[in-house]
Amino acid sequence: MTQTADDASIGGTAGTADSRSAAADSLPTGVHPGPEDARPRPGRDRGHGRGRGRGRIHRAWFVAAVTFVTIIGAAAFRSLPGLLIDPLHEEFDWSRGTIASAVSINLALYGLTAPFAAALMDRFGIRRVVAVALTVIAVGAGSTVWMTSAWQLMLCWGLLVGLGSGSMALAFAATVTDRWFTERRGLVSGILTAASASGQLIFLPLLSWIVSEHGWRPASVTVALAALAVVPFVWLLLRDHPAEVGLKPYGAKEFVPKPGPVRGAARRAVTVLFSAMRTGPFWLLAGTFAICGASTNGLIQTHFVPAAHDHGMPITAAASLLAVIGVFDVLGTIASGWFTDRFDSRRLLAVYYAFRGVSLLFLPMLLAPSVHLPMVFFIVFYGLDWVATVPPTMALCREHYGEDSAIVFGWVLASHQVGAALVAFLGGLARDTFGSYDVVWYASGALCAAAALMALVIRRRPVGKTGGTAGAVATA
Repeated sequence: MTQTADDASIGGTAGTADSRSAAADSLPTGVHPGPEDARPRPGRDRGHGRGRGRGRIHRAWFVAAVTFVTIIGAAAFRSLPGLLIDPLHEEFDWSRGTIASAVSINLALYGLTAPFAAALMDRFGIRRVVAVALTVIAVGAGSTVWMTSAWQLMLCWGLLVGLGSGSMALAFAATVTDRWFTERRGLVSGILTAASASGQLIFLPLLSWIVSEHGWRPASVTVALAALAVVPFVWLLLRDHPAEVGLKPYGAKEFVPKPGPVRGAARRAVTVLFSAMRTGPFWLLAGTFAICGASTNGLIQTHFVPAAHDHGMPITAAASLLAVIGVFDVLGTIASGWFTDRFDSRRLLAVYYAFRGVSLLFLPMLLAPSVHLPMVFFIVFYGLDWVATVPPTMALCREHYGEDSAIVFGWVLASHQVGAALVAFLGGLARDTFGSYDVVWYASGALCAAAALMALVIRRRPVGKTGGTAGAVATA
C-alpha cells in the first residue's frame, strides 16, 4: 500500500511504516503480526500509542477532524426539510401531510440504511462508502429543482437523499471511533455527533435566507453543492484504519493489523440484528432511541419552523432559533461524551429524556409572533439536550455487543429514524386535522418520560464479559 508524504509526517512515522503495513496486510486472514512486527521501533513509532512522543498529535485526531468536517458538509440536507414545507405547500398546493410523507421516507431510510452502511464499510472501506453516499445526496437534492409532482419529491428527497444520508449516519461516526480510538471514545463520539449540529448552525440561517429571498430551488442546489464539495476531502484525507499508515489506534498498547474485507455485508447486518434481538438491552435501547428521534428530527427539526410560522413568527427568525439549538447542541453533546467516560450511561439517558419531556410540555405556551426570553430559555435547554443521548447510547451498545457494536448501533439508529419518520408524518397530519401542533408537543413530552424510565431498566453488563452479540445473548 502506497503511503503519501503527508501520511508519513503525521504521527511520527517514516517510510518503514509502509513495509510494516504491507507485511500486516499480506498475512493470512486472522493471523496477527509477530512481536517483531508489532514492536514499536525507536525514533519511528513513538506516535503509535497516545501520540505524545515528541509532542506530535496522533493521526487518529486528524481522521476525526476529517470526519467532523464531512458530517458538517453533509448536514446541509438535514437543515432543509422544515424550511420546505410552507414553500412547497404554497407553490404546488400539496398538503402538509403529503410533504411530510416525503420527509418521513427520508428519515426512515436514513435509519434503515445505517446498519447496512456499517457492514459495507467493513467490506469496501469507509472512504469509498462515504464518497458514494455524498454523491447520491447531491444527485437527489439537485434533482428536486425539476420536480412537478409529489412522487418526484418522494423519489428525490425521500429515496435518494434518504439512502445517501443513511450511509452518512452516526454509524459512520461509530465506525471511525471504534477503529481509530481505544481511549477517549466517549469524547470523540460526542464531538463527531456534534458535527451534525455544527452543520445545522452553519447552513440553517443561510438556507432560510435563500428560501425567503430566492425561493426553495436555489436552496436545494446549495445543499447539492455542499455535499459535492466534501467528496475530495474524504477521498484524499480519510483513512480506513490506523494500520494503513503504520499506527496503533489512539491509546492502544499493541499494533492492530487491518482486518481483511468482510464479505456478505447484508447477511452480516441481518445476522447481527437477529442475535441482538434476543437480548433485552437491544429492545430498550431501540425503544428509547426511537423516542429520541421522534422528539428531535421528527418533531422539532421538521415541524418547529412551520409551527412558529403559524403563530406569526417569520421563517428566518424560526430558522435562526433552530440554528441556536445547533450552537448549544455542540456544547451539550461534547459535554455528554465527557460525562459518558465518567458516569453511568443509563442514568445519563434517564436525566436527558426526563428534562426533554418537561421542556416539550411548556413549548405550546411559548410560541408567539416574536422571540421572548422564555423561548430563548427553551431553545438553550433543548439544544443542550438535543443529541446528548448519542454518546451514552453508543457506550451501552459497545458495552453489550463488543465487536458488533457499530452494526448494532446502526440498527438502534434505525429505530431512531423510524420514530422520527412516524412523528414527522403524524405531525403534519395533526396540523391538517386539528389546525395546530399542540397535541403533538404534549404526546412527545409523555413519550420522553417513558424513555427515561426505560433507560433505568437497562441492565449492566457483568465486568469481564466481552465479545459480540453472541456474548450479549449469553448474559442477557
